[in-house]
Amino acid sequence: MMHYLWMFIVGIVVGAIARLVVPGSEHMGIFLTGVLGIVGSFVGGFISRLFSRPADGAVIHPAGIILSVIGAVLVLLAYNHFVR
Repeated sequence: MMHYLWMFIVGIVVGAIARLVVPGSEHMGIFLTGVLGIVGSFVGGFISRLFSRPADGAVIHPAGIILSVIGAVLVLLAYNHFVR
C-alpha cells in the first residue's frame, strides 16, 4: 500500500513539472495531476527501455525522473490535443 502512496506523490511532482513546462492553463485537480505523472512515468520508462536496459537488480533507471517528466509532457500534449 505504501508503494502506491509514494507512486502517487512522485506522480504529483512529475505531473506538476509537466504542467509548468507545457504552456496554457490546464484545469486539472491534484488527482488528475498525479495520474498524469504516473502515466508519464510509464511512458518515460517505456522510452528509456527502448534505448538501454537497466543493470540486473537495479530498481531505478538512471534517467527515471527526467524521462518521467518528458513522458508526462508528451501525455499532457496528447491530452490537450484530444480534449480541444
